Amino acid sequence: MPDQAPPTKVDYIVVGHLSRDLTPQGPRLGGTAAYAALTAHALGLRVGVVTAWGGEVPLDVLDGIQVRHVAAEHSTTFENVYTPAGRIQYLHHTAPDLRPEDVPLEWRSTPVIHIGPIAQEGKALVAADFSPALLGLTPQGWLRHWDRDRRVQPCDWPEAAAMLPLAGATVLSVEDVGGDEGQIEAMALASRVLAVTEGPAGARLYWNGDLRRFQAPKMDEVDATGAGDIFAAAFFFRLYTTRDPWEAARFATRLASFSVSRAGLQGIPTRDEIQQSLVEVV
Repeated sequence: MPDQAPPTKVDYIVVGHLSRDLTPQGPRLGGTAAYAALTAHALGLRVGVVTAWGGEVPLDVLDGIQVRHVAAEHSTTFENVYTPAGRIQYLHHTAPDLRPEDVPLEWRSTPVIHIGPIAQEGKALVAADFSPALLGLTPQGWLRHWDRDRRVQPCDWPEAAAMLPLAGATVLSVEDVGGDEGQIEAMALASRVLAVTEGPAGARLYWNGDLRRFQAPKMDEVDATGAGDIFAAAFFFRLYTTRDPWEAARFATRLASFSVSRAGLQGIPTRDEIQQSLVEVV
């Protein structure tokens, strides 16, 4: 398990479950917290993670990132089954919920606080007494539920209208809402800034009553897992540093596109990819 030494000052924290992903090659680390934290770290930030974790998979890949964990009998555990009709996802275990008191006092005024649930955790965090410069949400985990067979399906997010205005920016994918454009429009109206990723097509951004689309460069796709989380961390980073949502969306779309050419956490941005994405003009 990661060291629980007293936390030190960071620039970016992600609060959400790390996941144990069951794959044909064996269990591997996943979840928004892993992909977003590693992306923020690659961008040169000091990063912290607040999570619940059962210790089934080593966290060596998070070296250099401070991890504060709530003990769990089982980590949140997903399995993806790919069929000719598309992906079927199962949730085998869920770790304990995450509460505001799980976030160290030293981190409650971190410049960027990213709340990234994957299995309905962390709803109480949005209205917590934190004071970041930017509160970012990736509500994927609040937009999914599971049936008696543990099969994951999209669901409504009844708290959306109350929670979205509390965030500086929100990132989700078309897949998160099952392609429901009506739900996306309602979220856009409630959000200060809403970015919606669309896979190979890129992303769209709603801000200040305007909508713009950002085309992703074509890549040979190996594994799209985590691309949306990489987009989110890149978007929040660039939004915090430039205060320009359009530039943040351009940068994040470009940077996330590189990730699909590699499998799993190998898709975390490289230094060269970050530099190319910073200077490229669309």
